[in-house]
Amino acid sequence: MTEHEDGLPPLDPNFADQFRRDDRRPPCQLYLISPLDVTGGFADRLKRAFDAGPVAAFQFRVKGVDQHEAAGLAEPLQRICGDADVAFIVNDDVGLAKRLGADGVHLGQGDGDPRDARALLGPAAQIGVTCHDSRHLAMEAGEGGADYVAFGAFYPTATKETHHRPEPVILSWWSTVFEIPCVAIGGITPQNAAPLVAAGADFLAVSGAVWGGDEVAAIRAFGAILNL
Repeated sequence: MTEHEDGLPPLDPNFADQFRRDDRRPPCQLYLISPLDVTGGFADRLKRAFDAGPVAAFQFRVKGVDQHEAAGLAEPLQRICGDADVAFIVNDDVGLAKRLGADGVHLGQGDGDPRDARALLGPAAQIGVTCHDSRHLAMEAGEGGADYVAFGAFYPTATKETHHRPEPVILSWWSTVFEIPCVAIGGITPQNAAPLVAAGADFLAVSGAVWGGDEVAAIRAFGAILNL
């Protein structure tokens, strides 16, 4: 048996076929990620998306702007999330999350330690960590106090460059062994989401499938998959 690149033996693909979701675990929910451009009419699109069906969290993800400009872009979207009772998560930037009083922060592997984020943001913050296709990184994140771990990209995506392609079985393994929620990300659409839900994802993180077209129709289509 060969070892996976994170030093652990490979998972048996049949494990996913045998997986049964623990009834105590909430059903899979939707986690929206913003497009890089949130100017113009995006705030109205976000409202329409929230009106179309249940969304658990929204991640604010912009690049190439300073913190002052990012805060100005984020604040109206944060208010919309607050009105809709949707968690507002900042991508990558712990300082911006602190400045905004956001509900949490999502950390890539190069964005710092969840322990440091916790120290700055406090015990109530939701801290997520990108773990690509690595069980080792996910366990490290859990030990560091992360509130969720994100695996992906499961499918090809144009949203960001990806170098990792996990199999759905990693979601089954995580959900069986750990209580911390797991997020599936990467090219997820209403057409390909079902295997990830069946494998044990607690959240589907989606961006292009919603903002690349009619957000209302997309949210409703995801809702049908998730039985929301």
